[in-house]
Amino acid sequence: MILTYCYRIKPSPEQIAIMERWLELLRRHWNYALGQRLDWLHRTRSPIDRCSLISEPIGVIPEAVNYYTQQAALKETKRLFPDYKQIYAETQQVNLQRLNKAWDRWRKPVKHGLRGGRPRFKKQGQLRSFVFPRVNSPRAGAHLKDGFLLLSRIGQIPVVMHRPIPDGFTLKQCTVVKKANGWYCCISMKDDTVPELLPVDSVRSAVGIDVGLEKFLTTSDGEAIPIPQFYRKAQNKLALAQQVMSRRVKGSKNWEKAKKKVALLHLHLTRCRKEFHYQVAHWLCSKYDHYAHENLNIKGLARTKLAKSIHDAAWGAFLEILQAVAVRRGLLVQEVNPRGTSIECSNCGSLVEKSLSNRVHHCSSCKVKIDRDWNSGINILNRGLLAVGLPLNGCGKLAQDAVEQQVSFVNLRSPHHNL
Repeated sequence: MILTYCYRIKPSPEQIAIMERWLELLRRHWNYALGQRLDWLHRTRSPIDRCSLISEPIGVIPEAVNYYTQQAALKETKRLFPDYKQIYAETQQVNLQRLNKAWDRWRKPVKHGLRGGRPRFKKQGQLRSFVFPRVNSPRAGAHLKDGFLLLSRIGQIPVVMHRPIPDGFTLKQCTVVKKANGWYCCISMKDDTVPELLPVDSVRSAVGIDVGLEKFLTTSDGEAIPIPQFYRKAQNKLALAQQVMSRRVKGSKNWEKAKKKVALLHLHLTRCRKEFHYQVAHWLCSKYDHYAHENLNIKGLARTKLAKSIHDAAWGAFLEILQAVAVRRGLLVQEVNPRGTSIECSNCGSLVEKSLSNRVHHCSSCKVKIDRDWNSGINILNRGLLAVGLPLNGCGKLAQDAVEQQVSFVNLRSPHHNL
C-alpha cells in the first residue's frame, strides 16, 4: 500500500527562486511537448479523399511522437536551451511522463468507452509541482534525513516533521508542491504492514451509508452526521475577496496580494472539508466491519441545479477516504446499485414514490413511517450484505410497529474553520 505524508518545508529565498524557475521551465517544456503531439495528430488525421472546410496543415507526414521520442530529444533541448541543464534530469522525465499519462487518458478510452479530457496548455503559474522519483537511494535526487530534505541542485531545506515516518516504510518519491501559503514536500512511501482483508465469515457488524445534502450521511442504524456546508458558510467572505481582486489592475502587486487572499480562503476550506471527511471515516471504521454505499454518478449529479451543494459536500472525496481508511484497517467496503433505494420500503419491499421535498418514508402497505434517508441506508445495507453473501438477519429490518421514529444525530469534533 502506498501512503503519502505531506510536510511543510522552509526554503531560503535563493532556493525559492530556483524552484520557481524550475516550474516555469517545466511549464514551457510541457507546452512545447503537447504542441508537438497535437501537431502530429492534426497532420496524420486529415482525410485523404476530401479537404477540411476550415484548414489542415499539409506537407511531409511527421514521424510518430510519443514519450520515448520526446525523452530522447531532451539532450537536444539542453543543448539549445542551457537553462534546462540546471534541472534534475529525472524531474524532466517525470514531467514528460505526466503529459504522456494525460495524453493516453484522452486518446485511449477506458471501460465503457469513457475517456479523459484533452490535455491543456498551461498558463504561467499553473504548473505547481515537480517530482523526484527516488528518495534515499544511492542515486536518488532527494534525501530526507534528520528533519532536512536534500534536493539535487537545490540544496538542503528544513522540514517541519509534524509526524514521524513509521519504521519499516520504504520511501518511494518526493513531490515538491507550491501552495498558497508556502512550499510542501509530499513523501510517498510503501507500507508492507497492511493487514489482510477481514474474511466475510468474520464480519460481526455491518452498516449501510446513505449520503445526502440535508444530512451529510445517514447510517442504517439511524445515526446521522450533520452536513457542515463549509463553502456555503464562507460564500460572503469569498465573494468580498474576489470582488476586491476584480477591482485591482491585473498583474499589479495589489492584484497579486488579493489573488493570494482568495487562494488562502479556498485552501482553508479544502483543509476543513478534508479533516471532516477523515473524522467521519475513522468514526465509521471504529464501529463497523463492513460498509455498503451507493455507486453514485457524482459527475452527472453535479450537472444539476444542486451542483454547488454537491461539490461542497464532496461525496466522492469522502468515499475515497473511507475506502483508504477501511483498507488500512483490513475492513470491507462494498458498492451497491443506487437505483430505487429511496422509494423501496426496507420492511416489506413495496415501492413508495416520493418527491425530493418529501423527507419521510410512509409505506401504506406495512404502515412504517421513518426518515427517508434512514430507509435508504437500510436498503443499501441489505444490498451490500447480499453482494458478499451474508444473511440479512439482524441487519436492521424494521418491525411493523416502527412508527414516527426519528434519526439521531452524531456530534463529531468539528474542525477549526473560523473564516
